[in-house]
Amino acid sequence: MPHGLNVVLVEPKIPVNTGSIGRLCLATGSTLHLVAPLGFEISDRQLKRAGLDYWQYVDVVMHENRAQFFESLPQDAHRVFFSTKAQRIFFEHRFEKGAYLIFGSETEGLDETLRNAHAPDVYRIPQYDERVRSLNLACAASIVVYEAIRQLGP
Repeated sequence: MPHGLNVVLVEPKIPVNTGSIGRLCLATGSTLHLVAPLGFEISDRQLKRAGLDYWQYVDVVMHENRAQFFESLPQDAHRVFFSTKAQRIFFEHRFEKGAYLIFGSETEGLDETLRNAHAPDVYRIPQYDERVRSLNLACAASIVVYEAIRQLGP
């Protein structure tokens, strides 16, 4: 695929979000990485309904846990983490082909351990109304993937 992007969901909880992100990955030629434990079964019909009849074509890589996921990455992997608690806005980031775009769960986000361990690579999507705690995970992933594609070229 032209951009080789990787969307990583760390311990996702809501099957509909994961299904929508799977659909996004298929549309953009990205690989979807799911890091267990998941809050649902892969066979969940809500997951498949959100992914519609595309789910079978999505390039999905399952990881047993965070340690196994990080061990599986190439040493030079371009990793970008996303959190509402980050100081820097993701528009400041220059994406690279093959980047791993790493998101936390819908309920917890990226935990403090991951944010601290990767602090220079943690970004947030700007929100301009403080009453909004966070964006929906599928919306956030879409925003980031398409910004990466915009930067990398069609």
